[in-house]
Amino acid sequence: MTLEIRSELTCSMGVTDMAASIAWYERVMGCALLYRADEIGWCELATPMAGVNIGLSEVESAGQGGGATNVFEVADIDAAKAHLDAEGVRQDGDIQHVPGLVRLITFYDPDGNAFMFSQAEKTA
Repeated sequence: MTLEIRSELTCSMGVTDMAASIAWYERVMGCALLYRADEIGWCELATPMAGVNIGLSEVESAGQGGGATNVFEVADIDAAKAHLDAEGVRQDGDIQHVPGLVRLITFYDPDGNAFMFSQAEKTA
């Protein structure tokens, strides 16, 4: 039997305030709410990336540090940083540059879940 991985990915995050988190993901990440199931403390949002969703699980205390960091590619990392700055999003320093490879910036949702934006270096 062969494992068949489908074309959808849901990144699950623990959050302490479902309504505030939904608003943050819509405003900051450009997500759209797919559904909300309050009876189980869960919702899913579609990201601008086809096939990639974010699932939010309401918890009493969101764990910080460790775990996976979801990295989203952007067309213009300077514009993405300006957007984060305008929204008052906490960031881990400035844009990091790995010459010849990538530019990266780490940022956090209101519960401390880590994300990164990346922009690949143009190659000849």
